[in-house]
Amino acid sequence: MKIALLGYGKMGKMIEQIALERKHEIVLKIDHENLHNLNIENLQTADVAIEFSTPHTVLSNITHCFKAGIPIVVGATGWYEKLQDVKNDCLSCNASLIYASNFSVGVNIFFHLNKMLAKIMSGFPDYEVQVEEIHHTQKLDAPSGTAITIAEGIIENMPVKEAWTNVVSGVENDDSDKIINADELLIESHRIENVPGTHTVIYDSEVDTIEFKHTAHNRAGFALGAVLAAEWIKDRKGFFTATDLFNFNA
Repeated sequence: MKIALLGYGKMGKMIEQIALERKHEIVLKIDHENLHNLNIENLQTADVAIEFSTPHTVLSNITHCFKAGIPIVVGATGWYEKLQDVKNDCLSCNASLIYASNFSVGVNIFFHLNKMLAKIMSGFPDYEVQVEEIHHTQKLDAPSGTAITIAEGIIENMPVKEAWTNVVSGVENDDSDKIINADELLIESHRIENVPGTHTVIYDSEVDTIEFKHTAHNRAGFALGAVLAAEWIKDRKGFFTATDLFNFNA
């Protein structure tokens, strides 16, 4: 399989390594230094594109892939306010896109179990729930897309929570004293040097605390999941999420 990498930072390089190990070929690498090479002709040398750029370039890269007619795996976050527009564009031009806030196999197992746990805990109102996420200081968006997916899974299964709200701790303009309403699910974000990602769901009561945690040791899990997604979507048409890829309910 021939792959175009849109975004060639730390994640892009890890994806390249895993793709080569799985006998794929990288035919195009795009980063901020060679954006002029991102065009339909060059994209069409690939069977699929994997997008891990930035919130500022991801939408443009998606549009380029739609025009080139090649499937795209989108791992960049920070663009979900345009999600419905992108979905409409994808379906209207018979394109192929799969996106996820996190393609790691372990994280997607975590997402699935998180929903199951939230459904159980909805019957025990003495427990207050919150989400905590820790990432490296270079991560541009807060909360992380992974934390938002976790929060949405909880809200979906706990009627007492209607929306999530974010507090970023330990940074300039710290808003850790923000007042959280009872119907809001708190996502507390921390940014620490050299942390690939830790996400914890905390259920706390007067008598005990239950913690459900995923800790990434490195970026390899995210990269492998992205390559698996590329292999999966290569010959498909439509708009998909990681839920379609892993399909734990099958």
